[in-house]
Amino acid sequence: MSPDLEIFDRALLRWRRNRTAAQATEHDFLIAHVADDLMQRLAMVNRQFPVVVNLGAQHGLLGQRLGALPGAELVIDMEPSGCLLRQCGGLRLQADEEALPFRSQSLDLVLSGLALQLVNDLPGTLWQIRQALKPDGLLLAAMLAGDSLHELRTALYLAEEEIEGGASPRVAPFADVKQLGALLQRAGFALPVADSHTLTVTYPDALALMRELKAAGVANALRARRRRPLRRDTLARAVQHYSERYALPSGRVPATLEIVTLTGWAPHESQQQPLRPGSASMRLAEALGTAELPATDPPATD
Repeated sequence: MSPDLEIFDRALLRWRRNRTAAQATEHDFLIAHVADDLMQRLAMVNRQFPVVVNLGAQHGLLGQRLGALPGAELVIDMEPSGCLLRQCGGLRLQADEEALPFRSQSLDLVLSGLALQLVNDLPGTLWQIRQALKPDGLLLAAMLAGDSLHELRTALYLAEEEIEGGASPRVAPFADVKQLGALLQRAGFALPVADSHTLTVTYPDALALMRELKAAGVANALRARRRRPLRRDTLARAVQHYSERYALPSGRVPATLEIVTLTGWAPHESQQQPLRPGSASMRLAEALGTAELPATDPPATD
């Protein structure tokens, strides 16, 4: 991809994750939440997946859970950060989510916990995943989306605009659930589903939230960011805006995290297919138990 089209500085993101890797287990509550949810969803799928890839494995928390997945013969943790990857316990592969190294139709299951929202070419990555899956293989991916961190985005924007006379991007843009569902279809997945749930986490103040994001290695990595650090007076004003607008009665401040889960299957002839138009064997009114009335022309107007 041309650098002019890139949203995220992937090299900077990898560098930051390498730098903060030693603290990963201290800031993995969100990854743990997502891992539990993905495993619960897998438990409801009545089939086995011999070859599994944990895409964007981070420090391997989801990969550890996948070790107990019935029928999983080979679980691969794939992560671009070498320092994080060394903490993974299974078979490890250092590679970038934007350039998957798997041959066509070689995987049964691809899971991803909170990695895909930071790729520059999400349609391309989804297409690569679909190509790597065997027919009737499954993608199950959770990513931040929608209104995530909208409080922080607003507070930083207001502070920079007020004190410095202009604002720069500070919080990554997030796609909404409808856009993500459409991307699954565009990538060629069958039976695509995108659903979301919102998690609200509270902090003593906005500074504590920003420290958490930095320690997790996901501080601002936008290519369009300003290259100089945020001024102290601007930062203080952002903390004030955050508290004034969003503080709870307890004095703590909330951070909204909208998590979208993508589910899609590589096409296979055994999957349920939509009926051809006009092939229904029962009229809609009959199925609903109502009377069917002929359409009438609207009254004439002068």
